[in-house]
Amino acid sequence: MKIEDEIQQRTFQSEYHKLHINLVFTANWLQFRQSVAFKEFGLTLPQFNVLRILRGQHPKPATVNLLIERMLDKTSNASRIVDKLEAKALVTRTVCPSNRRAVDILITEAGLALLQRMDAVVSDATLGLQNLTEQEAAQLNALLDKLRG
Repeated sequence: MKIEDEIQQRTFQSEYHKLHINLVFTANWLQFRQSVAFKEFGLTLPQFNVLRILRGQHPKPATVNLLIERMLDKTSNASRIVDKLEAKALVTRTVCPSNRRAVDILITEAGLALLQRMDAVVSDATLGLQNLTEQEAAQLNALLDKLRG
């Protein structure tokens, strides 16, 4: 559906203004679809993001600073997210043996198993990306990379 129909606005200041509105709207639309898909697993988007980062690091530990650097939402409180994931037994925290001020964070087997179950359920189609061909997705990726400079 066109952005004009979605937000019931027919005119924009410029194509750049329309693009900005369209990007913000689409990002929120994608996040909403993700949050609906994640609800059955008891995870939020930032928690899912942290688990995916930790899975990528596995079996090496991560630090809170590494999580902050790699998180999609830079405004998220990584320490609090790790607290919640630890309470769910999806991650563990231990004092780093080489630097007692640092804390090593590892994904647990339960965290890995949960992500594997989610991978099977949360697909591109679930998120609404099936409307693009692979070539269109590559083109959009290139354009978004260019936008960010």
